[in-house]
Amino acid sequence: MKLSGPPTGPVSVPPSVAAFARGRRLEPVWRNELGGLTFRMDGDETVFIDGDETVSIDGNATVYVKWAPPGSPLPLAAEAERLRWAARFTPVPEVVEYGSGDDGAWLATRALPGESAVAPRWKAEPATAVRALGAGLRALHDRLPVADCPFSWSVERRLDVARRAGIVVPAGLPAPPPPDLLVVCHGDPCAPNTLLHEDGSWAAHVDLGALGVADRWADLAVVTRNIDWNYGPGWADTLLDAYGIAPDPVRTDFYRRLWDAT
Repeated sequence: MKLSGPPTGPVSVPPSVAAFARGRRLEPVWRNELGGLTFRMDGDETVFIDGDETVSIDGNATVYVKWAPPGSPLPLAAEAERLRWAARFTPVPEVVEYGSGDDGAWLATRALPGESAVAPRWKAEPATAVRALGAGLRALHDRLPVADCPFSWSVERRLDVARRAGIVVPAGLPAPPPPDLLVVCHGDPCAPNTLLHEDGSWAAHVDLGALGVADRWADLAVVTRNIDWNYGPGWADTLLDAYGIAPDPVRTDFYRRLWDAT
């Protein structure tokens, strides 16, 4: 099984990404399990043409360029659409350009202030990081307006997407519990997708390709499990306390099973 992580060997730059970079240096920083790549791009001032819009990147700016191979399930077009919508309400990366071609699709976004919640400093200070994750997720849920959100992450939609992708959903998956509270969920609220300020408070969220309306436990069930992988066991109650909610074993169990099934 291939796991996501920083590349450990040589990385070929896809032609579409090289064309976008226009000579700026590209540093490969991430390879995911689906074959996608992320590059960091720094350098001199460059002007990009995004459709009819001219987008200037100043010399001190950093841009991240995600790339997905042809036929990949990585939702870069969906992420671009969701980032543009969410940016009106909460700190998320600004879209510079989205495009697709014969060699795949790419999404370029401006870097945000802050550091990943799984950077070495924060893995060494798990209590601070976990509290920031909980507070940041609560802020995201509070800020994004459900009534105005055009995207769904409902149980029904997730099952439909999985089946259309050829995933066999286990027959033993139970019926979903009634929603506790509908919010606009992140969709992949694992710790690396939250950025922290220097003082340990949450700064922003990234990787919003699955963002959509769902029960808030669809996010909470996942993040309270995933933090074990980043910080070790025993931090779920700290995160829920920072979010401002009591544990809910029934919804937690269901949404973890749904995550694993889809």
